[in-house]
Amino acid sequence: MYLEINEVSKMVLTSAVDTPIVIENNLMCEELIIDIPQVMEPVQWRECCIYKVPKKLRQVKKEAYTPKLISIGPFHHGEKELRDEENENVLRDMEMLKVIYFKDFCYRTGKCQKEIARIIEENEVKIRHCYAEISKLNSEDFVKMVLLDSTFIIELFLKNDVKKEDEEDYILSKPWLEEGIKEDLMLLENQLPFFILKELYDQISYSGKNNKISFLDLAWGYFSFPKSKIPDGKEVKHFTDLVRYSYCPPIQHSKGYPITNHLYSATKLYGAGVMFRNDKEGRLLDIQFKKEPFLKIFPCFVISWIFICFPCCERMQTLLKVPTLRIDDGTEIRFRNLMALEQCHYPSESYICNYVMLLDCLIDTSEDVELLVKKEIIANGLGSNEEVANMVNKLCHEIVEKNSCYADLAQDLYRHYNQGCNHHMASLRSIYFPNVWRGTTTIVGLIVFGFTFWNTIRPYAIK
Repeated sequence: MYLEINEVSKMVLTSAVDTPIVIENNLMCEELIIDIPQVMEPVQWRECCIYKVPKKLRQVKKEAYTPKLISIGPFHHGEKELRDEENENVLRDMEMLKVIYFKDFCYRTGKCQKEIARIIEENEVKIRHCYAEISKLNSEDFVKMVLLDSTFIIELFLKNDVKKEDEEDYILSKPWLEEGIKEDLMLLENQLPFFILKELYDQISYSGKNNKISFLDLAWGYFSFPKSKIPDGKEVKHFTDLVRYSYCPPIQHSKGYPITNHLYSATKLYGAGVMFRNDKEGRLLDIQFKKEPFLKIFPCFVISWIFICFPCCERMQTLLKVPTLRIDDGTEIRFRNLMALEQCHYPSESYICNYVMLLDCLIDTSEDVELLVKKEIIANGLGSNEEVANMVNKLCHEIVEKNSCYADLAQDLYRHYNQGCNHHMASLRSIYFPNVWRGTTTIVGLIVFGFTFWNTIRPYAIK
């Protein structure tokens, strides 16, 4: 494959700086000469948004951040550690498939490879600045890599959009391969900048219905996540960032302090009268604690133990409304990469980290998972409640949380739990009103007891 690429050479001027070192008692040591470059690249460019996962996080679970089927971008390009005996043939096939998809893309758009490559050449410096580590690839190899990776992604998205017409496609005809590649495309270290994909898609026009779809909508459709409005002043950096926006609620919560020491597990909260409800309309991170002002002033009058039998009276209950979290084989990898992105790029807006930390506080044992599954807050695709509990408890290892958007919610739950009367009322509910039938039996029994007691004392009352 021939590419016309202009090599860009850089000259680095250095100067010797003589730095005298002074120690105690006016004793002078030998001069220390340090060569400091006068022209230095910044530690991190303004466009930087794609990172190597920090070593502490990688050591917890290395395989969660490493692509298994396909390498995108410079971090894992031609990496030897990916080419073991099990997947060497698969990776070789994927590199060949990129070439095939590139040819399909040229045929679809009617453009030659030089026209497509020129767009990448014009943006090469900006693309390089998006990566936290400097790529060792020369200009020609770097452009060739971005060319094949970007056209592969765009062509894959277009084929997916008309999947019924492409049933014979190598990837889309194999569900295990399709899902594996989709999972790899969400990894933080396996990214291309979103802007170059969008620019290629927008600049190269072709006939067909797909040219009416924006690249952002095309990406939403491929990953099958709910669309989310990108906040004003923000832009999608890459696919990991896109997935993060799909989880975040449109209006972000105020910040606060960490919640680690201010929250109890789900079963303990349930034992203190907190009713868990599935919020079918809310986004994943939109968790709300609702308690009537009257109950806040007079907590001993909590009557949620009665109204558990009457869902229509929900507003009189103490509720924690939580959207459903679907947990499957890819959930852990997805969350780990989203959290790694926030640790590196969004330290003051780490909403995914806050959510997982909250989940970690609510889930201590398999009993907590069982309760949340029963309340349809967790859809368990792993099978074992114990497995879900172990996964959640390990997600926050080496994650630093300085503040949380759930600080106020955690404080309200903490205060509710520490009010003794809530425990008494919850015990009354669990024993006498666990369901409609026992609740009805209890009420009938109280009525019968009342009549019996009245008939007993009535002769004495009349006298």
